[in-house]
Amino acid sequence: KRKKAAASNTYKRYILKVLRSTTHQDLKISTTAMDIMNTFMNDMFERLAREAAELVRRNKAATLSSKDIQTACKLALPGQLSQQAVVEGQRAVARF
Repeated sequence: KRKKAAASNTYKRYILKVLRSTTHQDLKISTTAMDIMNTFMNDMFERLAREAAELVRRNKAATLSSKDIQTACKLALPGQLSQQAVVEGQRAVARF
């Protein structure tokens, strides 16, 4: 039997949803650009997960909380981008 390749997370569906939700709904994205965006999203997920896991280890906690994710965003993202990510994250947590 053939071994399956390691399944990596794909964000292509969500990238398209965000692209369609903009005011320029007729825009398209090339396959190469989509692959680059997907790789970027996987990289950011890995960075945030690594930072959050390190915070949990340092605090000797057993559970990853939204506060840990907020702090990981502040550490992994620069300036205004981290502030915007935290605000959007808080809005998403409040919604659900």
